[in-house]
Amino acid sequence: MFRTVDRAKLTFAALLMLSAVGAAHAQSFPTHLVRIIVPFAPGGLNDTAARLIQPFLEKALGQTVVVENRAGATGIVGAELVAKAAPDGHTLLMVASSYTVLPATTAVLPYDSERDLAPIAVMGKNPLLFIVNAGVKAKTLGEFVALAKAEPGKLNYGTPGAASQTRFVAELWSGRAGITMQHIPYRGGAPAVQSLIAGQTDFSALSPLVSLPQIQAGSLRALAVTSLVRYPQLPDVPTVAESGFPGFEAIQWVGLLTTAGTPKAVVERLNAEVNRALENPDLIAKLAQEGMLPAGGTSAEFAGLIATEIKNWTETARAANIKPE
Repeated sequence: MFRTVDRAKLTFAALLMLSAVGAAHAQSFPTHLVRIIVPFAPGGLNDTAARLIQPFLEKALGQTVVVENRAGATGIVGAELVAKAAPDGHTLLMVASSYTVLPATTAVLPYDSERDLAPIAVMGKNPLLFIVNAGVKAKTLGEFVALAKAEPGKLNYGTPGAASQTRFVAELWSGRAGITMQHIPYRGGAPAVQSLIAGQTDFSALSPLVSLPQIQAGSLRALAVTSLVRYPQLPDVPTVAESGFPGFEAIQWVGLLTTAGTPKAVVERLNAEVNRALENPDLIAKLAQEGMLPAGGTSAEFAGLIATEIKNWTETARAANIKPE
């Protein structure tokens, strides 16, 4: 039987060995082509973000990096592919905040959103805008609440889909506001915006990318932004928190994940390269064109964000009686 001191020495030696192995993984990585899987069709925010970061990662890693679109089942097909890939950091997944909505809207996923994929870093983020048709008689969020309470159930809201983050944000906020609106799902952000302009819907919560031009043209009116700070391009529009809902925040984001079990040193290497790229003025400018602000941060912070959102959206689904499909 080993003495206590011997056990301590063996434990320390084992930790040193693991550290050395991790460092070796990071130094040798990557050994071959790196894939960024986009779980949606070309042209969406996930796809754009992947193609923006691709040249930076390729240069930093000294290895070919390709973007592959693996669309299907609202992002599930691509996510499953990465969840079941070799845990070596060569297969990455570019996800958006809809990734944390899926566990609340899907009865059974072929992977565990927190255990089977390892967060690397959040790449970009943006608030949603609470917007109404220009003909709606409400100039502030408070006035809109009063309008909804005066005629319960008459107002409706449009979303890019039944399982979209927009729906969950609208349900979360309307629950706190004590109002009821009818939900009308569309197939994407553009149709949701058009329905609002046409007056077919009264309210929505959409990204600046799809709604800002119409707000600036006067076709839509922004009542509030869902971040805790005001949106730079709409400095006169208050936050939801400033509009009578303290602490309310709902952010859209895009970020990179990889397969769980990938060596920590490899994840840290990828995290460092993403953070370094996000300091590049050219990338910052291109993100801004997509309505995004550079994010970054640690992989642990990203994991915390994912866990918090899954919990919040699951509770929102339960409270709003949104049934998993």
